[in-house]
Amino acid sequence: MSYVDGFVIAVPKANVEAYREIARKAGAVWKEYGALAYVETLADDVPYGERTSFPRAVQATEDETVIFSWIVYESRAKRDAVNAKVMADPRVMAGFENMPFDTKRMIFGGFETIIEM
Repeated sequence: MSYVDGFVIAVPKANVEAYREIARKAGAVWKEYGALAYVETLADDVPYGERTSFPRAVQATEDETVIFSWIVYESRAKRDAVNAKVMADPRVMAGFENMPFDTKRMIFGGFETIIEM
């Protein structure tokens, strides 16, 4: 079964296009090194919940939107190998210096697939 890295971030609405450009370039690098899929999604129907929600999780403000992203790999081992190459690639590392969002509020993690249909 595949392995997935997931991400949730709050991006200022004014920076969505800048984020899109960085993500497009980063996605190409991840795919080049072996990721099976690279997906970035923009909140469309994501209400601010009373207790929990995507916006609450990243402390999104009125002028921000939520991005939900994931990268799919063949396995955890493949993910670790791909990410090592990505993190050493200057094309990606240069983008990390000027991210158009607050990286301290990013939620991320690796997930083992339990059902794949």
